[in-house]
Formats: sequence, C-alpha cells, structure tokens
Amino acid sequence: MKILIAPDSFKGSITSTQAAQAVSRAVKELDRQAEVIELPMADGGEGTVDAVLVSRGGEKITCMVEDPLGRRIEADYGWIKDESTAVIETAAASGLPLLTKEELNPMLASSYGTGQLISDALKKGATTIILGLGGSATVDGGVGLFQALGLKVFDQQGKELQRVGGNLQRISSIDTSALNQKLTQAKVIVASDVTNPLLGSNGAVSVFGPQKGVTAGQYRAFEDGMSRFAAIVNQSVNRNKIEEAGSGAAGGIGFLLHSLLNAEFRSGVELMLEISKWREHVGEADIVLTGEGKIDGQSLFGKVPVGIARAAKKENVPVVAFAGTIGEGLDRLSAEGIITVIPIVDKPMKLTEAMATGEELLYEAAKRVMHLILLGQLTNKKN
Repeated sequence: MKILIAPDSFKGSITSTQAAQAVSRAVKELDRQAEVIELPMADGGEGTVDAVLVSRGGEKITCMVEDPLGRRIEADYGWIKDESTAVIETAAASGLPLLTKEELNPMLASSYGTGQLISDALKKGATTIILGLGGSATVDGGVGLFQALGLKVFDQQGKELQRVGGNLQRISSIDTSALNQKLTQAKVIVASDVTNPLLGSNGAVSVFGPQKGVTAGQYRAFEDGMSRFAAIVNQSVNRNKIEEAGSGAAGGIGFLLHSLLNAEFRSGVELMLEISKWREHVGEADIVLTGEGKIDGQSLFGKVPVGIARAAKKENVPVVAFAGTIGEGLDRLSAEGIITVIPIVDKPMKLTEAMATGEELLYEAAKRVMHLILLGQLTNKKN
C-alpha cells in the first residue's frame, strides 16, 4: 500500500512538517510494509518555507529585521542555493503571530521587515523570490516592504516619509527610481490564494482589516487612505491594478507587487503541488491523507485539503482529511474528492489543551484511520 501524506499546518499548534511526521509515524506503526511519502503542504502562509525546503532542499537564513511595530527581531527565510531561489513568508517579519491582541495597531504596523528579508536574499544572489502573502498584520499597501527596497514616499511638502504604516493619507507622491535593480530583474512568484481586489466591500480593508485591528470607526479612514494611495501609484506607473486579483492580499502588498513589478501570482496550493512534484507521487498512491486546523464549507475557497483533494481526484485517488475542528458545510467537500473528515480531538478538552497536544492528537487520529483502512483490506481479501 502506498500512502501519500500531504497536510497543511494546524495553525498555532503544529507545522505541516510536524503534521506529516505524526501521520507517517502512525501509518508505519500499524503497517510496516506501507510505502509512505511525506509532502508537507502550505498555501503561501505559515509553513510555506518549511514545506518548500522539505521538497527541494536548502537551508534557513536568519536575519535581524523589524517586526510590524519596528522592533528588532530575528526572522528566517528559505534559501535554495543551487537554484538561486529564496522563499519568504510575509508572516515571518510582518505577521500577526508577532503581535499580541493588545499590540495590534494597523495605523503603525509596517511591512518593512519583509522587505528587509527580500533585500538580504537579493544580496545573496537570489534571482527568484517566492513570496508567501499569508498572515500579515499590516494594511500599509506594501509601502513598508518596498521602502526597504528603495521606494521613496513624500508628503505634501515634499518631505520624505520614513515609517508610514497604515496612515497612507500622508502620502502625496512616490519615487520608484531608486528601487533595487536586482529586485526589478528577479523573477518574483507570489504564493497566495487570496483573489480579493484592493478596494471596496471585498478589498483589503473590508475583508482583512478587522483581524489586524481596524475598527468599524476607523474603516472609512483606512479605505480612503488606501484609495488615495492607489491613485497616486496608478498615476506614477501609468497602470491601474486596483481590481487585479490578489491586489487586496496582505493588506495591499499584492497591489504594489502588481503595480511595481511583473510579479507572477500563483495559487499557493497549486504552486506547492508543483514544487513537491506531486504528479510523480500521486499516480500510484492508494490513498492521500491531508488535513489542517479547521475544515468546513469555506475550505472550498483556496484551502489546502480541498486543493489536495481536487488534484487527487484527477488521478482517482481517495482523500481522507484530518481537522482540529470541523464546521458546517462538510457535505459539500465530498464532491471535491474528500471521502471523510476526521476530527482529531477524541474527548472534551479546552482549546489551549488541544493546541498544546496537537501532534499527539493527530497521531492517535491517524492510527484510528489506519485501523479502518487495514480492516477494509482484510474484508476485501475475504471477499
């Protein structure tokens, strides 16, 4: 029996690599003859660097950068020397996990640290940048990121602004002439399953602002600031990317990537399937085991387990998904190739306990599934 293990991370609990290892351990414990292939997955958010490095090799590079509030921290990115490729997560330097709920401050939060990571990678000789846009704590339109790479922004008096954060209304003009030439010459691949435009009811502020600290009373100021800034950018570069799919990703970082670079936007799941050489493994698999922290009807929209199921369905390979928690709409997932969703929590417990013991819970859940798979094999033999 050949089993392909391709989970996403269980956010806040275990990485996709840890999840794959936990399931693999359970499978091998109950069936030592099974051929097991671990392909940790990601969608451009948390775990993207680890997942790519598992599939392609490479190392982690640690840098001193600014967090969203300007504090000095250490952050990592992935470096594949043989391919001159850097893999960078926006969340590593500019992410929500770096701030407590009380520290959320969208007016001050900047993506500058992510730009510092990109700058370091370019200095190492990166000619390809894979940038995952998930989990940012900012709504700065990508200004901070690009300032770290040479963008200059000015107020009405022509004074250069250093740390703008989400207060984009301060900006009256921009200057792209000093942008890092290595950046403009590099191939930039954006891994994101967010297809939202920059503005409006489906835009960066409306949809993602609240989780970053934007209150109902602040909404209009942030939306107007983003709109004003977008108009300034459009005039400067003579093109309009406001409605471009993905412009609303990561607090508007997607918009500047579209506007200032010829960045290639890819579905995070599809990109990971390509990087992991999925097709070479799935054809002969008997079953695929996937999972993530929460699975419900909304998982249809860009979540890893459904992306895995759709890819496996093309090869007629069934998929079982594990979940830390399940919600409504699971019946809609069967049509995508997920034959069942298995909750990993096996008894009443507090969320904090479940998060702390996620790896062991997943391991035990995988053992339960393996018992059923082996029972099915035994039954088939008797028939």
